[in-house]
Amino acid sequence: MKTLKDVISLKFKTSESEGVIFHGEGQQGDYITLELKKAKLVLSLNLGSNQLGSIYGHTSVMTGSLLDDHHWHSILIERHGRNINLTLDRHMQHFRTNGEFDYLDLDYEITFGGMPFSGKPSSNSRKNFKGCMESINYNGNNITDLAKRKKLEPSNVGNLSFSCVEPHTVPVFFNATSYLEVPGRPSQDLFSVSFLFRTWNPSGLLVFSNFADDLGNVEIDINEGKVSVHINVTLVKKNRIDISS
Repeated sequence: MKTLKDVISLKFKTSESEGVIFHGEGQQGDYITLELKKAKLVLSLNLGSNQLGSIYGHTSVMTGSLLDDHHWHSILIERHGRNINLTLDRHMQHFRTNGEFDYLDLDYEITFGGMPFSGKPSSNSRKNFKGCMESINYNGNNITDLAKRKKLEPSNVGNLSFSCVEPHTVPVFFNATSYLEVPGRPSQDLFSVSFLFRTWNPSGLLVFSNFADDLGNVEIDINEGKVSVHINVTLVKKNRIDISS
């Protein structure tokens, strides 16, 4: 396809921080890639190269953060020549591409959820998308519907299921007086804990644990809306470490 205008929209949700959402490229150095990098959305675009090379036309824009929260996010890309509107969850960002060309020349297949291995170093290092997408629309084509009805040629590669499986998680609600106590792990030199939390309270204790043999303790709390970690070690001179974020 050789297009002057493009309108691409979709919704996605994922718990992964990296992954290619869609990709297309051409023989003249043109490409368009939408991907997650460190849980941020990155749109990379090149409308073709000239004698200065493809670097000259390369444009990359980053938006959003923490998009690996397993909530639905909506994307709308509107391109007219070199003018681009990128909208993520109703927040629009306008930019203009580098280079001097207005048309996007895509000679190969457009792929959603990953990119085919092309032998280029960039394709090898990029992860495929892992999660759910819906309402994929590319220049007026309802890609999700076409894929489900097997109207796309060539068709999908790998296993696609037309449902979105929710992760199996069991939340725990704490009131002001409740707590959960679990057994420790003796003879372990590693302390590791991870959890998701949500609260309207600006302060509160999240995790507390004493180390064995009176070696100290670790405490994770919220203090005025900031998460703090306090590590007390009894056997060293600098016996308290405080980290806040």
